[in-house]
Amino acid sequence: MLRGIDVSSHQSSSYDTDGLSFVFVKATEGRSYVNPKLAAQTKRGRDAGLVVGFYHFLWPGNLTDQAEYFVAKTPEKRGDILAVDWETTGDGSHASNSEKDRFIRKVKQLRPHHKVVLYCNRHFWLNYDTTSYAGDGLWIADYVTAGKPRIQADWRFHQYTDDPLDKNVADFSSGSALREWAGG
Repeated sequence: MLRGIDVSSHQSSSYDTDGLSFVFVKATEGRSYVNPKLAAQTKRGRDAGLVVGFYHFLWPGNLTDQAEYFVAKTPEKRGDILAVDWETTGDGSHASNSEKDRFIRKVKQLRPHHKVVLYCNRHFWLNYDTTSYAGDGLWIADYVTAGKPRIQADWRFHQYTDDPLDKNVADFSSGSALREWAGG
């Protein structure tokens, strides 16, 4: 299992990269928010030689606009991974299953040379998802032993804790296998 983290504006731009193979950086949310640390957090990951991914926190409605906003604000480099973060919003709503699917498909259309994955927690995967559509792979959050999420579906990334920050593992045999999969 490869180790990685995900970061947002709540984390430092000089996060520790020791022992990591990848990082996911929050890029955007809805149609108006851009992570103010996006450039610095991206540079930190690239300078450390990590595979870099970017995620968009999905809100219900305006899926095409959100996908276009995400792609417009996210750096574009071959081998970067794109992700949709599908969970409950601050106002208690969430994008529907079909909205999640349409968003992934639109991002894949806008960035056809990038892998696009779905991030969601175990509860969403088991109770809200009805299509099992995760684009190019599932990134599942389930706070248990690293690499042992409690789901039957195949997954690529597993967020196993948020203490003291979001830590993940990736189901790849090596860093070069992850890079090859990501298209780098």
